[in-house]
Amino acid sequence: MGFTIHPLTADLWPALEDLFGPAGAVNGCWCMHGRIGAAYRRRPRGENKADFQAVVRQGPPPGLLAFSDELAVGWCQLTPRAALPELERNWRLKPVDEVPVWALSCLYVRKGWRRRGVSAALIEAALRAAKRAGAPALEAYPFDAAVSPSASGCGYASTFARLGFQEVARRIPARPIMRHDPAGIGG
Repeated sequence: MGFTIHPLTADLWPALEDLFGPAGAVNGCWCMHGRIGAAYRRRPRGENKADFQAVVRQGPPPGLLAFSDELAVGWCQLTPRAALPELERNWRLKPVDEVPVWALSCLYVRKGWRRRGVSAALIEAALRAAKRAGAPALEAYPFDAAVSPSASGCGYASTFARLGFQEVARRIPARPIMRHDPAGIGG
């Protein structure tokens, strides 16, 4: 199934709002976890939403939206890892080395569209975007479904492995750190 994928800009904010719904996806996170950590849970969801909308307005685009026709069916946060300070503070996800990687830190797919290739399409588009941006590597922090049945707002290791990501660290059994060198990706 083909999807159209666009960077999230202010004009596409209504599509993200529709995708995330009134609750804001993943318990009201609005992709703030990487920026403020678990504090997102202690704030009103509306505050998370407003802060993320400000990130989108300020630019550059903090991720990609996948569309089927006019309907947003998936999202991935894609940004230099340095824009997500919580990744530095979280011992499970601390840097593996000094490489200034980009991070694909969140994945969300609309109910009814899961297991239809949306995540893979977003990951492939993220690799192309990282290559265009000159990122030395793209890093992801998925769950290993073989170890934990946990639902995931960051994807599953098997999907990333299928798309050429390699495990570079694993500080807890269910959460590998995976990387891909975007130089090996076409246009």
